Amino acid sequence: MHPLDLTDIRLLQALSKDPRRTVVALAQKLGLSRNTVQARMAQLEKKGVFLSFERRINTAALGYPLTAFIHVHVQQQKLAAITRSIAAVPEVIEAFGLTGQADILVRVVAVDAEDLFRINGKILGCDGVERCDTSLAMGELIPFRVEPLLARASLPAP
Repeated sequence: MHPLDLTDIRLLQALSKDPRRTVVALAQKLGLSRNTVQARMAQLEKKGVFLSFERRINTAALGYPLTAFIHVHVQQQKLAAITRSIAAVPEVIEAFGLTGQADILVRVVAVDAEDLFRINGKILGCDGVERCDTSLAMGELIPFRVEPLLARASLPAP
């Protein structure tokens, strides 16, 4: 990945603070031309800088007030097939491959405890899954954020 320059960082900071800001508004805020902002946005998108905008949707508003993290222990040789099977579960909103005791960390949402039990059973039922350890999220303490990283990146190098 190509490094981001100060203009890219400033643009990302402005978007982080107000993701709905238009290209024209960003240009005015940053003192850049609309064409420069538009070109930079296209370059950033091409570089894969932007993640899915779905992250900003509150799953509780969709009827899924419970969030849980499931540590999945798997047979490594079946990891790709297991990942496809887990991805087919609609309540799975993200998953990460891990080092350590568990192999996959799955973030799921559920309607209630009974629904979470059903979802856990679906994951346990995937061929190659050996066991699951499930933890219920009691509350989000630090939401997904990148502003501190952007602030650090905008500082001059020592």
